[in-house]
Amino acid sequence: MATLPDGRTLTGKLIIVEGIDGSGKSTQLDLLRKWLIGEGYCVAYSEWNSSPIVGGVTRRGKKKQLLTPLSFCLIHAADFADRMERQMLPALKAGAIVLADRYMYTAFGRDVARGIDRGFVRRLYSFAIRPTIAFYFRVPLEESLRRILTGRPQLKYYEAGLDIGLSDDPYESFKLFQSRILEEYDRMVEEFNLTVIDATRPLLEQQDEVRAIVAPHLRNVLRIDRGGWREVLAAEGLHGRYLQDMIQTMTPEQDQ
Repeated sequence: MATLPDGRTLTGKLIIVEGIDGSGKSTQLDLLRKWLIGEGYCVAYSEWNSSPIVGGVTRRGKKKQLLTPLSFCLIHAADFADRMERQMLPALKAGAIVLADRYMYTAFGRDVARGIDRGFVRRLYSFAIRPTIAFYFRVPLEESLRRILTGRPQLKYYEAGLDIGLSDDPYESFKLFQSRILEEYDRMVEEFNLTVIDATRPLLEQQDEVRAIVAPHLRNVLRIDRGGWREVLAAEGLHGRYLQDMIQTMTPEQDQ
């Protein structure tokens, strides 16, 4: 069950993926999404830093390099809060599966790597829904760097961690920044009971393990049937990036 901070449970399931850049988590989440939709489950999706309300402010701040570590922390928390209220919570109340590409643990890693106090960041996200499953795709730093930097023409300013003065060289700064984030993730495994997946294994082996872990949690989850599901979603205000994909994958018999 996904759980509210006060202990109340929600009907739907919240499954999130975490990992440093280059861990392959997004690929695994997309494979999981396609499998769940193919099995007839109602799936909504949310990704980090994608709120339509907050996004414009974030883009302007990044473009002009105006964001300090604290303002970066707070603006991402606002983005997260908006997506939780508008996307994740309605879907979970309706009984759907919500897949999130990055969750509050990304802030716990990146913000602390930028020098923000661990306790402060955790209190800031105390409103967050507790996920049903939190996958952490663990990959060694060198392998992550190889995947990210191969063929990458240029690293972005904040992506490379240039805002915190670790190095003037973008690639060296990126390496140092990611190493700090990796340390924070490893701290979080026991604290938040993250489910660790070895991200150096073959892609399909990882996906088989992910599906095996998810499958026992699928009982009583909202599924697509011949009628009524659109009304349920509309009543709960549910919307998400991949809902149209779900419609398109339905057979003609299912959508009659």
